[in-house]
Amino acid sequence: MGAPDPNSSHSVEIELKFDVDLDTPLPDWTAVPGVASVSEPEVRELDARYLDTDDLALAHAGYALRRRTGGPDAGWHIKGPRTGDARTEWHWPLGDDDRLPDAVRDAARTVTEAELTPLARIRNHRTAYHLLDAEGGVIAEFVDDHVRATDERSGTERTWREWELELGEAAPADPESFFTAAGLAVHATGARPAASDSKLARTLGH
Repeated sequence: MGAPDPNSSHSVEIELKFDVDLDTPLPDWTAVPGVASVSEPEVRELDARYLDTDDLALAHAGYALRRRTGGPDAGWHIKGPRTGDARTEWHWPLGDDDRLPDAVRDAARTVTEAELTPLARIRNHRTAYHLLDAEGGVIAEFVDDHVRATDERSGTERTWREWELELGEAAPADPESFFTAAGLAVHATGARPAASDSKLARTLGH
């Protein structure tokens, strides 16, 4: 899937996800090589509504389509299939209302022509931190998520807490070594590798 119009953009996310208990303490990032400081926390209230076909054609192909409000990347998003720890995401502006923009629908048609209907709603109380190098560059963003999710088709609601660690613009040339060191700091708190590939998958019971 390519960026189909000049109003869209795309990025590649390289991230790790972890499951944590409600009382799990935050990691100590001072032991991670290259991390000179941690920013003040930034609280974000995120509300994402996902669409798919009746037979989950997008999900089966590895894609997710959502409209999300709140946070610095509010807008329409299509996430592509995951390759290792990386996943490409295409972005479009929110628009004036919550109707599916033609440009986003055209992009989804490269996967399916079928009608798109509500699939899930995920509300997330997020606290974000930037892990900074000595020059103040963002090595990675660490987020602490308290999630409340609804499967719109079954009515099932789920709540959980999880962490995400995503590389930033000042990420080291050797991200694998950074992720290894960061993983040690995270696992020291009792955190576990995420059981689900995404929040959407967990919302749907996968």
